[in-house]
Amino acid sequence: MSRLIVDYDPFAATNPIEIFGIEEIEPVPFVKPEFSLSVPHKTGRPFYMALKSNMLYDLLAAPSIGAEFYLGKQWSAVVNWTYGWWDNDSRHRYWRIYGGDLAVRYWFGKKALSKPLTGHHIGVYGGVVTFDFEFGGNGVMGGRPHHTLWDRCMAVAGVEYGYSLPVSRRINIDFTIGIGYMGGRYMKYRPVTGGYEWLSTHSLNWFGPTKAEVSLVWLIGRDNYNRKN
Repeated sequence: MSRLIVDYDPFAATNPIEIFGIEEIEPVPFVKPEFSLSVPHKTGRPFYMALKSNMLYDLLAAPSIGAEFYLGKQWSAVVNWTYGWWDNDSRHRYWRIYGGDLAVRYWFGKKALSKPLTGHHIGVYGGVVTFDFEFGGNGVMGGRPHHTLWDRCMAVAGVEYGYSLPVSRRINIDFTIGIGYMGGRYMKYRPVTGGYEWLSTHSLNWFGPTKAEVSLVWLIGRDNYNRKN
C-alpha cells in the first residue's frame, strides 16, 4: 500500500488532506450473460425395426413378408408369412403354399455390437405350412382338404444361423439357413372327371434343412441406418 503526505495550510481556501491507501486496482472484466429463448432439443429413444421379403420364395411365386423387432440386449423377434395361391383348373395345375413362422434371434459379433439387426445371428424358430402341388397329373396336398390351416398344416421347428449384410443406408440382405424338424400328414390324389380321387395318406417326419432365406431387408426406425466406416 502506498501513502501520500500533503502539507496542511489553515489559511488556504482549499485545504488538502492526508490521503491514505491510494493504489491502482486492475479492472475486473465483465462477461455479459447469454440468454436463449430456444427450447432444448429432446433426443428420442432409438427404435430399431425391419421389414423383409424372402427373395427365394418370391422367385418361386410364393410372395413373403416379414417383420423383425429389436428387443434390446442383442435380442430380436421375427414374424414371417408366405402366401401363394395359384391354380389353373382347366389344365389341373396348382401351385399353392401358405404359412408362417416365428423366430427369436440373438445377435453377436463386431457388427452386431456397433449396429442392431446387423451382422451374425443365431436363433430358434417354429411355424406351420400347408401346400397343394399338381402339374397336370397326380397331386400332393399337405394336410386334409377343405379344412382350416391348423387341420391341414405341417409343423416346422428348428435352429438357425444367419448373417445380415449392409448394402446401403437403409437396406440389408439377410442370409439364413435353418435345420430342424418338419412333420405332419399329406395326401396324394389325381384329377378325375368332375373332381379328384384320393389315392393315399402319408405321414412325414423329416429332420434336416427346413429353412432357407435370402431376404431383402428394409431398416426403419429412429437411428436405424447403416453408417459409413
